[in-house]
Amino acid sequence: MTKAELIFQIKQKQSFLCVGLDTDIKKIPTHLLELEDPIFEFNKQIIDATKDFCVAYKPNIAFYESMGVSGWNSLHKTLDYIPKNIFTIADAKRGDIGNTSDMYARSFFKNMNFDAVTVAPYMGSDSVTPFLEFDGKWTILLALTSNKGGLDFQTFKNENGKQLFEQVLEISQTWGTDENMMYVVGATRTERLSEIREIIPNHFLLVPGVGAQGGNLQEVAKYGMNQDCGLLVNSSREIIYSGNGTDFAEKAGNEAQKLQQQMAVILSEAGI
Repeated sequence: MTKAELIFQIKQKQSFLCVGLDTDIKKIPTHLLELEDPIFEFNKQIIDATKDFCVAYKPNIAFYESMGVSGWNSLHKTLDYIPKNIFTIADAKRGDIGNTSDMYARSFFKNMNFDAVTVAPYMGSDSVTPFLEFDGKWTILLALTSNKGGLDFQTFKNENGKQLFEQVLEISQTWGTDENMMYVVGATRTERLSEIREIIPNHFLLVPGVGAQGGNLQEVAKYGMNQDCGLLVNSSREIIYSGNGTDFAEKAGNEAQKLQQQMAVILSEAGI
């Protein structure tokens, strides 16, 4: 999916919501466990209930690969079921030496046909550029994450007083463009969004942490939105586990719609 196509979907749906499919066999409603593929059935019903309110889905790969072959099969079926006009992100946080990264890229972009994959930039350019060589695909670099431990390294300053996440933002711009590269910035780091936008005014930001992790949607939009919106705000647990009975999908749809309605107001006020 191109940048223009993603922006079109945001404007058409009046939403910049990404639904995280962090599907845990231990948390899905128990009545689904009787089925042949409970993970896919859960995802299928979540997608049916939320597809009108979101512009992206983000399966967290760990939840699928932890289940072995059956988990990968569930993931493949989920991807095939997602409507083609919805952006898909493999939340895999890969990143290794060049030839290994090339294999990871092939796995997610060729074999599974995701639109995007999250990548850790710690090993530098040769670990990232293999992902950027696929036309129409996106690499989403970890920049400033929402977890508590993210501050262990990401805000370290060099001899010039520049923080590590700022160096990631600046240096990586020589690897790709705002047409094939995004950045992860946690919703709990809203105080940094203005300075991040000064460094990367035109790139999309994938913003996890709204909902269960305590991030504030209005604050994220206030400091992180650009002229094209430039945001994909992810909510996972708050949506997909909002109910645990036979009506779990309906409740998930209600939660997704609530967020979409808030986003529609934000986009309208921004003239988008």
